[in-house]
Amino acid sequence: MDEQEFEDVGDIVKLPQANGSTPRTDRDKQVIIKRAAKAYEKYLDALGFDWRNDPNSSNTPMRVAKAFVNDIASGCYNSPPDITAFPADGYDGIIAQCNIPFKSLCSHHHLAFTGVAHVAYIPSTNGKVIGLSKLNRIVEFYARRPQLQEGATKQISEAIDKVCETNRGVAVVIKAQHTCACLRGVKHEGCYMITSKLTGDFMDDDKTRTEFYKFVDMSSK
Repeated sequence: MDEQEFEDVGDIVKLPQANGSTPRTDRDKQVIIKRAAKAYEKYLDALGFDWRNDPNSSNTPMRVAKAFVNDIASGCYNSPPDITAFPADGYDGIIAQCNIPFKSLCSHHHLAFTGVAHVAYIPSTNGKVIGLSKLNRIVEFYARRPQLQEGATKQISEAIDKVCETNRGVAVVIKAQHTCACLRGVKHEGCYMITSKLTGDFMDDDKTRTEFYKFVDMSSK
């Protein structure tokens, strides 16, 4: 896209919430990256950095914009993962995927928080199951955006509930370390935030809930 094409493109539809999603075309992404890079140039100027004359920073605005759109907040700009559900073949036990790598961005300070997600669901005997790696893809999609950890936990739970039709319960636990608490404020390292969202049998049945948390404990050793 040349400079004239860039200038001729109209306003890009804005997300009403930082953790929202609106799939973008490649052209839209290019426009967003170019506009964000120009804005970041002004941001660095306002902070007093002579970045244009620093060989290690001269292309930083474009690098930051590309990283945000293509990696750090890619969930905001891409379509949800394509997930196919299959008959459960009578299986009605817990299906869990633990220690899924989780990398996200705090919407308050735009600093990273990282850790792991443990997710599970219980299909009904006449319900649907999904490929195991799809649980990882769901976590990855909803992790890659600016947000609160609480919101990510809820979004992942709702997504699993939707694709695992007629399930008897969904469980999501996220354990993450927030750099906004390590680099600023109290500046405490080694602290982890743990959030959980339980539905159905995971909430209502003590034995089912205990079994899931045993899975989480086993995977953490």
